[in-house]
Amino acid sequence: MTIRPPFRAALALAGSLLISGTALAQDPIRIGAFLSVTGPAAFLGDPEQKTLEMVIEKLNAEGGLLGRKLQLVTYDDAGDAEKARTFGKRLIEQDKVDAIVGGSTTGTTMAVVPLVEQAGIPFISLAGAVVIVEPVKKWVFKTPHTDRMACEKIFIDMKARNMSKVALISGTGGFDKSMRAQCVGVAAKQGIEVVADETYGAADTDMTAQLTKIRGSSAQAVLNAGFGQGPAIVTRNYRQVGLTLPLYQSHGVASKEYIKLSGPAAEGVRLPAAALLVPELLPDSDKQKPVVTAYKRDYEARFKTEVSTFGGHAYDGLMLVAGAIKRAGSTNPAKVRDALEATKGYVGTGGVVNMSPTDHMGLDLSAFLMLEVKNGSWALAR
Repeated sequence: MTIRPPFRAALALAGSLLISGTALAQDPIRIGAFLSVTGPAAFLGDPEQKTLEMVIEKLNAEGGLLGRKLQLVTYDDAGDAEKARTFGKRLIEQDKVDAIVGGSTTGTTMAVVPLVEQAGIPFISLAGAVVIVEPVKKWVFKTPHTDRMACEKIFIDMKARNMSKVALISGTGGFDKSMRAQCVGVAAKQGIEVVADETYGAADTDMTAQLTKIRGSSAQAVLNAGFGQGPAIVTRNYRQVGLTLPLYQSHGVASKEYIKLSGPAAEGVRLPAAALLVPELLPDSDKQKPVVTAYKRDYEARFKTEVSTFGGHAYDGLMLVAGAIKRAGSTNPAKVRDALEATKGYVGTGGVVNMSPTDHMGLDLSAFLMLEVKNGSWALAR
């Protein structure tokens, strides 16, 4: 049979489209990340990056998503907001990522929020401040519990211990300032009076002056809103100035590293944290137990270091994106965004997530456990 020129052209076009379509189907799904792997927030970014690498390898070994492999495109912003903005722009415009899971700190996250909102790229932040999701932003979600939730959980615990007067001491970073403001805002609603309010700088290595002032106040407990090295210094100085009041820390120090840096002075310190830190203490009926147990086992076996809640935030962020892509049956940004917003009953390391158009985090106070340092380790507070 003779094939006439028009038919030859049609067949060639069809073949070209078939080849193009096949190639497209085999293109990797690109997950972008900007993380503080080095610098003052490395205790956040390092486990986050390791987790993303580990989970993407696992997903690819299981066949990927939608028949396509996943590719991680990641940059180290070293905790610098300007670098984060540069890398966020690169992920969107040059790397053409399908979604972004990252932003180790509130400052780096907020630097990228306007970019993803303008570009229309699903973005799950790994930072703590409530400003990330309140007011709700169309393309922005987050996995960690908010600073406001931490304040509420701590104040509820204080009231249960018959305490109503608190002294605040906080750093001057983005998360620290946000949590301090949230604690001041919700204190009265929880029946708590703030009787002292001190701050310290990011480079400060001694907080005894601030703590001495607090010692002279009528406070019944002290709350340190901060993360990084600062809270460990506060904890050590706390004992050095002779303070014996109950000391509370934020979920921003929810890792064994805080206990190591603080030493014996951390004994008795309380903080709200996710179940990931104490999987062995959860009842078998707890929905989170198999999830946090498996993640802890895999992470510690792979990297020979103890798990932290920060890596867990990255695990949840990536798994939420993966679930949304599966449900959307596509990497189309709008469809993935809609699927993320419709997430219900996702059981992660941070809790059970139920998102909605008015809630782009999906966690409530039940996702927080109150922990206490006992004998150099974490225990459930009693």
